[in-house]
Amino acid sequence: MFMGEYAHTIDAKGRVILPADFRQELGVSFVITKGLDKCLFLYGQQAWEELAAKLRALPLAKPEARAIVRFFFSGARTLECDKQGRFLVPANLRAYADITLRQSVVLTGADNRIEVWSKDQWSRYNEEVEPDVTAIAASLAELGI
Repeated sequence: MFMGEYAHTIDAKGRVILPADFRQELGVSFVITKGLDKCLFLYGQQAWEELAAKLRALPLAKPEARAIVRFFFSGARTLECDKQGRFLVPANLRAYADITLRQSVVLTGADNRIEVWSKDQWSRYNEEVEPDVTAIAASLAELGI
């Protein structure tokens, strides 16, 4: 399970340090793809295969199903960290997530995945969600959580 929040800087070549706490659980090779809310998702191979199986099971006759399959698979790349624990964020994914070179990024644990955010997007997201925490909590209570 991935937990925590870590701030790093993306370097001039588009690389980000993967926090040591995340490296072991993520594994040697992992998948990066477009995420929801203008962030990127990192999945270990097993978690990616589980998601991919669910996406494959969606009915192709439904336009929404085709759209979500395209969304996740079109941006997906298999990556590995270098000896310094850095991984390269592909240019198309940096553009999607509004991440620019030499900018601060935030990596957050989100159970079975890691999310990579531009620091500005993460701040905006938290400003929007924070006031709704009480409402979200009430919704969770209705779901039995």
